[in-house]
Amino acid sequence: MELIELNAKLREKSGKGVARKLRRNNEIPAIVYGAKKDSMMLSLDTVAFDRIIRKNGSMGLFFNLKVGGDSGEEKMVMLKNMQMDTFGLKYLHIDLHEIDMDNQVSITVPVEAVGDSKGVKEGGLLQIIRRELDVLCKPTDAPDSIKVDISDLDVGDAVHVEDIDLGEGIEIPHEVNFTVITIVAPSVDEKEAGEEEEDLEEEDVKATPAEATEE
Repeated sequence: MELIELNAKLREKSGKGVARKLRRNNEIPAIVYGAKKDSMMLSLDTVAFDRIIRKNGSMGLFFNLKVGGDSGEEKMVMLKNMQMDTFGLKYLHIDLHEIDMDNQVSITVPVEAVGDSKGVKEGGLLQIIRRELDVLCKPTDAPDSIKVDISDLDVGDAVHVEDIDLGEGIEIPHEVNFTVITIVAPSVDEKEAGEEEEDLEEEDVKATPAEATEE
């Protein structure tokens, strides 16, 4: 788990008018929820937050949140929700959740296929059924991604949740027979397209000597 530094300002007022004013000043309205504490209203610097998201994505992010500068309060938080405008270009609101480093948290982690599948080499198609999975673990054990080795997968083979081992202390709270990745046979149309290309190549080869004779 990477702990990212995030600075924030404390704000006392809320409401649509306050939120619009913050956005005009390149700030994002935000709130921190705590399991045993009152929520805290904040504002984040838009440019700094956007830089973090562009570099790290938005899944499974943990922050060392500093409220009011280096001399202010520090909290360990995770990104819970990110509200965007209709076009996905502007940050409207950020929800953060205070975490206990000794307790399990639920996070969403991207799935990554690694290796060269035997089935794909033989013409099969790789299908990632679930591009992200929820995991339960302590923040310090949180994986950046779930890497699934597909090297031994043939056409018709699949990887299910029960086949994925992330190590001690990390759970995947999905049905064990849930399919994550599979190698499927190409469709009839794709097979026909491939056969047509082969036929055309053969015709070109056969036509070459005749064309040379006519010249």
